Amino acid sequence: MRSLSAEMLDRLRVDAGDNPRRRLHCNLHASYAEPCQRLFNAVGVGSYIRPHRHTAAQREETLLAVWGLFALFVFDETGLILSVERFGSERFRGRCRGVGVELLPGEWHTVIALVPDSVLFEVKTGPFDPNAAKEFAPWAPVEGTQEALAFMELLAERAEAEPPTAMLTT
Repeated sequence: MRSLSAEMLDRLRVDAGDNPRRRLHCNLHASYAEPCQRLFNAVGVGSYIRPHRHTAAQREETLLAVWGLFALFVFDETGLILSVERFGSERFRGRCRGVGVELLPGEWHTVIALVPDSVLFEVKTGPFDPNAAKEFAPWAPVEGTQEALAFMELLAERAEAEPPTAMLTT
């Protein structure tokens, strides 16, 4: 048994804030070979996760808000936003309807934090191959560029403008 303490998550959030990318993950699985990949991902406001999809292995991805508020964006093949889903922990219930999302294999997506120090719990089927983990959207700006900063601003505006929607369903 391993305790997943509030102190551990607090350290992860602080360390993510000190990271230039404003995010940091903590794997719970001991190896990429495990059949269930589980991790916490602390994400700060303004952290850019380039839109991507998982195609190498046709597996679902589940994201749960442990703390904070997030917006998931699902895009079509050209980069058009198909849906925006805000989800968050109990404290943010008035600004969203759900606590998490489940993505289908092959969906172009990204997630942004809408409040500081947000933390996701992610679950994916393993094993995990870091060399084939994701395919970046060719229409999405590369991380660390001015274009990425402008894209993030547009996403944040769109996330706040969207009313909470029903959970994505399969």
